[in-house]
Amino acid sequence: MNQTAPQLRLRSAAGRGALLAAVLASGMVFLDSTVVNVALPRLGRDLDASVADLQWTLNGYLLMLAAFVLLGGALGDRFGRRRVFLLGVVWFTAASVLCGLAQGTGWLIGARFLQGAGGALLTPGSLSVLQSSFHPDDRGRVIGAWSGLSGVSTALGPFVGGWLIDALSWRWIFFVNLPLAVLVVLAALRWVPESRDEDVSRTRREGHGRRRFDVAGALLGALALGGVTYALIDAPGRGYGSPAVWGSALAGVAAAVGFVLLERHRGDTAMLPTGLFSSRLFSVLNIFTVVVYAALGGVTFFLSVYLQNVIGWSPLLTGVALLPMTVLLLIGSARAGALSARIGPRLPLTVGPVVAAAGLLLLREVRPGASYWVNVLPGVVLFGAGLTLVVAPLTASVLAAVADRFAGVASGFSNAAARAGNLLAIAALPLLVGLSGGGYEQRGELSGAFREAMLWCTGLLLVGAAMAVTLIHRPPREAPPSQPCHTLPAATPPARDRRR
Repeated sequence: MNQTAPQLRLRSAAGRGALLAAVLASGMVFLDSTVVNVALPRLGRDLDASVADLQWTLNGYLLMLAAFVLLGGALGDRFGRRRVFLLGVVWFTAASVLCGLAQGTGWLIGARFLQGAGGALLTPGSLSVLQSSFHPDDRGRVIGAWSGLSGVSTALGPFVGGWLIDALSWRWIFFVNLPLAVLVVLAALRWVPESRDEDVSRTRREGHGRRRFDVAGALLGALALGGVTYALIDAPGRGYGSPAVWGSALAGVAAAVGFVLLERHRGDTAMLPTGLFSSRLFSVLNIFTVVVYAALGGVTFFLSVYLQNVIGWSPLLTGVALLPMTVLLLIGSARAGALSARIGPRLPLTVGPVVAAAGLLLLREVRPGASYWVNVLPGVVLFGAGLTLVVAPLTASVLAAVADRFAGVASGFSNAAARAGNLLAIAALPLLVGLSGGGYEQRGELSGAFREAMLWCTGLLLVGAAMAVTLIHRPPREAPPSQPCHTLPAATPPARDRRR
């Protein structure tokens, strides 16, 4: 192994403490990816926000996560995963306080950009410290527990947010990160061992690699996502033929091309080593991630607003209505991870999106005056069951497709793919369904937009299922001698690095 960390065991106090720190930290990031959705109607009224303002409140955060999470993973691999992880926790928490103090949409959006940058340091570290620190026999269970409990925080967001908004204010959905951050810092300092990529550290010590971080690559990635996002969000207000819209779209595409060319040119010094994509499984899994998480992003944006502004529920009732997803993720993710380790990822990643799509078709038919038990609960349960089948197998499969020393950059890219899917869906769906301006406050306009958006999200899930059944296969059981072997989660065979 290329790690300096000891091999923790899950049954030990140190193992449980390290898992606690990682789960709470990633939970803060994932919580803030969803909790804001419940607050959008109240926040929009208090700050006099338009649909575009609400989109940027979500997408400013997601943009920074998607663009810089790779750099965060590389920083951890180079300078120490625990060190960068703790830096991300402190940064994220400080930005959360700024969000809670916001006096206008400009302030809030700016603080959300800063919050996303902190999350980009924190998120890859929370997973890579587990992958690099735990004994190989425990990694499957640890990653399954991390996926399930972190997924719970995502699903718990609407419930926690609803309670805080009703009881206190929408500002407290950001202030709640303060006590969580204190627990994370204490647990990490006490139980999380330091680790880094020893190949990189040895190169630096021997003076062979005066390699600078790929800041240019990170900036090009941010410009690519930001340009396309700006064009999609501002097109309804400025007009589809606006020079600003077309200019930002073209700039985004040009930046994306530049990013790919730069990463290929820099080779091993790149933020995203292109050699990772010689693994066909790694490539396919990340495309799958973008597609499925785009559907999830669209659902979380529209559903909470629809239940409040059309159905007439309070933020708390909206959160309670979505609570079954939390329960399913809590009790099922570890089992889904274990199942995937035994039979391979293809079946869970095929069935999960289909089940989730069936849930969305049921939710699409919810109308004012609908019964929760008859009209809402079945769709929520199916959608949650589908997510449960996807989250843990997808995470474990992505990490199993690359060598352990690339744990930081692989988990970073997987998170970037997920956030990019969220980002593009939130930017594009309102445009596709014709929702703009103050339309989210108009029942008739929002109702039609919601039903059409659920169809788009259903289509994305079915595309993901088709990809899984045709392109995702169980990795071969033995790695070829020419490639370095790497330790994988328990009961998961080594992945073959498939060269073009």
